[in-house]
Amino acid sequence: MATKSFFVTKNLPEKFFKNISKKFPMEMWPNSNEEIPRQKLLERVSGKTGLLCTLSDRIDRQLLDAAGPQLKCISTLSVGYDHIDIDECKRRGIVVGNTPDVLTDTVAELTIALLLATIRRLFEANQALRQGKWPAGWGHFFMCGSMIKGSHIGVIGGSGRIGRSVIKRLRSFEPAKISYTSRQEYPEMFREFNAEFYPLDRLLIESDIIIVCCSLNDSTRRLISTEQFKRMKSTSVIINTSRGSCIDQQALYEALKSRKIAAAGLDVYEQEPISMDDPLLSLDNVVLLPHIGSAAKSTREQMIQMALDNLEAGLEDRPLLASV
Repeated sequence: MATKSFFVTKNLPEKFFKNISKKFPMEMWPNSNEEIPRQKLLERVSGKTGLLCTLSDRIDRQLLDAAGPQLKCISTLSVGYDHIDIDECKRRGIVVGNTPDVLTDTVAELTIALLLATIRRLFEANQALRQGKWPAGWGHFFMCGSMIKGSHIGVIGGSGRIGRSVIKRLRSFEPAKISYTSRQEYPEMFREFNAEFYPLDRLLIESDIIIVCCSLNDSTRRLISTEQFKRMKSTSVIINTSRGSCIDQQALYEALKSRKIAAAGLDVYEQEPISMDDPLLSLDNVVLLPHIGSAAKSTREQMIQMALDNLEAGLEDRPLLASV
């Protein structure tokens, strides 16, 4: 029987691999400054029994063919797994693990921070100060934004782990109402958070602040596009810390440019990294972050450890800690 081995697509700290590397031969992409090129990935995964990957690695039929029939476990360093062809993995008997829960609070905190930065125009105000545009005297309406208190907040995908964590934190800001969308209504959402279940159209029409927390799948891809932006208030703000492809990015640009909506805060994009000629970068009513939702050191370390625990379990034919 061939020796089990695995490949890691990202350059990660060696300290995390001390135990598993004693059990199984491993290879790791050595370049910490760039993602592994596609062709290199296809070459390096060949013959491996396990694979530890990230969101930027497309795990499709081509890659699975390149790996070979001995591949038995894929562990992704993420909660989301839309970059993995799950159906094809199931067909081939490959188990897939992810890293839920450990980043829930971190992403929820970042979502609140991004919301505040957007509605209070913090980045815009910081830039104005640095450019000497702070008006002499006290400009009564200089850099005025809006508040969470008294607003109606609608959370798309609000019944999920991160959605609930965001809603829990939002309550302390005293919004007038919190609503959420989901595949179904959850009575405990009202009991615990006083959050009401709304159909998507009603949520878009009535909400002052819309937060996207849903996972990416066929039903949520470009869930928010031109028609949805038309339903929103001209004063509404949209925040996305979920997946970039949940929003039609070109439609968002048009809505922001024409002021069909007031502002947006994004941590995720349809293309990552975002192109430096993307028209969103020309607007002053959008806050853009480089996908840092889980970027707390303790969280990232927990994600690595969980991904490795999943991988080790899969290689040893044990149940994964978190299986997709």
